[in-house]
Amino acid sequence: MKTKLLLVLVLALSLMVVRVPSASAQDTVTIKFWHTYNEVSPENKTLTDTLIPLFEKDHPNIKVESVPYPYDGFRQALLTSAAGGEGPDLVRLDIIWSPEFAKQGIIMNLSEKMPDFKDFADKVFPGPLSTNAYDGAYYGLPLDTNTRVLIYNQELLDKAGIKAPQTIDDMKASCEAVTKLGEGNYLFSDGGTSGWNLLPWIWSFGGDITDDKMTTATGYVNGEKTVAAIQFLHDMIANKCFSDGFIGSGIDTWGGYFGGTIGSMLEGPWLYPTAESQYPNFKVSAELMPAGEGGHVSVVGGENIVVAANSAHTDAALEFLRFTQSDTYQLEMSKVGQLTVLSGLLKNEYFTNHPYYGVFLEQLQTARARTPHPRYNEIETALSDAAQLALRGEATAQEAMDAAAEAIDALLK
Repeated sequence: MKTKLLLVLVLALSLMVVRVPSASAQDTVTIKFWHTYNEVSPENKTLTDTLIPLFEKDHPNIKVESVPYPYDGFRQALLTSAAGGEGPDLVRLDIIWSPEFAKQGIIMNLSEKMPDFKDFADKVFPGPLSTNAYDGAYYGLPLDTNTRVLIYNQELLDKAGIKAPQTIDDMKASCEAVTKLGEGNYLFSDGGTSGWNLLPWIWSFGGDITDDKMTTATGYVNGEKTVAAIQFLHDMIANKCFSDGFIGSGIDTWGGYFGGTIGSMLEGPWLYPTAESQYPNFKVSAELMPAGEGGHVSVVGGENIVVAANSAHTDAALEFLRFTQSDTYQLEMSKVGQLTVLSGLLKNEYFTNHPYYGVFLEQLQTARARTPHPRYNEIETALSDAAQLALRGEATAQEAMDAAAEAIDALLK
């Protein structure tokens, strides 16, 4: 009888042990990080094989699920997941989408919800940080960044007997020397009239698209300095100093640059790996965006790190966000082409000794973000369409920019 009772007691105790979950299993959460790194890319490998394991080692109760998406369709996937109440906890978001997602309430107001937000915001370049601003608040932090600098062909410039242009005036003065080399030789080339192409010129001339509060375009996009920038581009194209790639000729800027017929172009750090692999004997040289009245000002590219407003694991998501702002994360990602957003890392020997990052990091100190407005895509279309008219000579620069001001004012309202 006693043996039977003892067996029953042992069985009951064993069942109790099975039913009690361990503390670690009970407390562990999994957060989903959606991004557009290609699955086989060096960036994705660094994220999944190096950085996430480092984070999980220091945060044993947080697991990070990396979810890569193709860029095409990513914006729609995010909008659909938000509407359905299911989706990521964190997102690597294109900087031009941040204001739109903030306005729709899809991403979290970090300046309100993250007590130490300012500590992190103070460490990043102001241009990339500004892409997270909407309606007086910040909805993310920069994750990686890039900008465009003047990439020039030293051999072609030597043939023309000129130096790399440091200023807008240098550009004007260098024109004739390059055109004398023969038809099809250009001092500069670019493709299209998007903000990516136009804004470095407009800002360096001292112009702008809207006022600081984005309430009006009148007096800014059609102001004297912006109109002067557009007129300059028109004149340089008409005089065959700049290629007609701006107005859609389809000229191959990279091909002309490496082929020795294009003296310079605005490009980002991604050019260098291509040059190293495809043109190993070609010397790529770089300078800051040529300065005008506004200084050496270029355009910011890159992505932000944001937290979904409907995340069920906010605290864990914020911990991973903080990790992305660490020297370790930023340095490892910089090694695979994701340029750091931390101004303090400029003094790190990796960057001081880097063969080409230096000029980009210097440019980032004055680079600016494209107008951080929820309707930026439409604003850019209005600017681009107007600039096309001016550069083609179908309207004066002033007439074209007056039309842009009217269209953009309507969008800002």
